[in-house]
Amino acid sequence: MDSPEHVVFILDDDRGVCDALTTLLSSYDIRSVAFHSAAEYKAYPKPDIPACLLLDVCLPDINGLELQSQLANGDHPEIVFITGHGDIPSSVRAMKAGAIDFLTKPLRASDLMSAINSALEKNRTTRQLKRELAEFRDRFARLTPREKEVLPLVVSGLLNKQAAAELGISEITIRIHRGRIMEKMQAESFAELVRIAGLLAVPVNYSRRQRDG
Repeated sequence: MDSPEHVVFILDDDRGVCDALTTLLSSYDIRSVAFHSAAEYKAYPKPDIPACLLLDVCLPDINGLELQSQLANGDHPEIVFITGHGDIPSSVRAMKAGAIDFLTKPLRASDLMSAINSALEKNRTTRQLKRELAEFRDRFARLTPREKEVLPLVVSGLLNKQAAAELGISEITIRIHRGRIMEKMQAESFAELVRIAGLLAVPVNYSRRQRDG
């Protein structure tokens, strides 16, 4: 059987709700996995695919909002809250913490599917960015110590002669380092190199005012 493109996790202690949601998602050809406690969900090995978590606020072992806080610093799916006892403070807290939506039961299929699709798309984008960032970090690690010194100067917009003066080396040497940096970072253009450096949070310490001063 082919691996699914994405998955929806359902975390609700009401087995009837889980069964109903599983059936609904199946009608949209969406794979789902249901859990009845936070402990079950946390112990389940997550597949490396885009995912969404339908999370009930009231769980037998933990409050759903507290679980959201626990998951915040890890690699977790986007969350759509579902609850039979919604209130404004809870919804505000959930949304401020990054939830995609906060839906009250009984759930409208159209609202639920809209939230799920938004969650899956956001998780897909986030996962792609993480993979891209990991690749950029690997490339950056291949730079020599001197190339790592040159990179911030280059992306700051300094001319070769200015960067050379900053490091006390020749302009020809700067050009060589610059070419090697472009090659190792696999940047097809200066704009691409600047974008990669920005994602890697490479410090840019030289403003136009400093350069022109």
